[in-house]
Amino acid sequence: MHVLPDDSWLRGIRPQPSRVTAEEYEALPEEIAKAIEIVDGYIVYCEAPTPDHQTAGRRLANVIEAHARTAMDRGHGCVTVNNDVDLRLRDVPLLNRRPDVVLYRCLDRERGERLRAEHALLVVEIVSPGSETQDTTDKPGEYAKAGVPHYWIVRLDNTGVSVIERYRLDRATMLYKHVGTFMRDEAGDTPSVDNPIPITIDWSTLAF
Repeated sequence: MHVLPDDSWLRGIRPQPSRVTAEEYEALPEEIAKAIEIVDGYIVYCEAPTPDHQTAGRRLANVIEAHARTAMDRGHGCVTVNNDVDLRLRDVPLLNRRPDVVLYRCLDRERGERLRAEHALLVVEIVSPGSETQDTTDKPGEYAKAGVPHYWIVRLDNTGVSVIERYRLDRATMLYKHVGTFMRDEAGDTPSVDNPIPITIDWSTLAF
């Protein structure tokens, strides 16, 4: 669990159950913002990720980023990848998540553009002990409603990434449809996708 320096920041916002506004959230110090998510205006404390979780997230981001660079070289347009970054899904009531990995259209830095759902192309969440319900039920519902087109649920074993469940947004229902599952144990398999960009999964790069 993240250790917060003290609780004065919370008292300065206002005691829960009153909702945190976007302005109040944006005024928080970075070390506080990194330890929480905001769901419907209420603070949700984030468990500190395990070393394996962090390793998997970093390596997934590296794999996706390498393919993003190739896609840009082929005229796809500017896209980038990040770990554990604020993703604003809604302003009122505030809904702010920090995906394990997110692929998104490049932001306008000069305008100070914030990462929002309309920029996101793919969100990846890595399932940890205790996060099953959030990653398989709560977050998919939120990301889908916000219009994020692709969502992956990643599962680990003691040797690395073992399963990648892939979902694509059905615009008619604004719900995710399962479009396939990649499993490392399928011998000789090097799976790939075409959307949102071409990505090939080399399981050896996702091993611990």
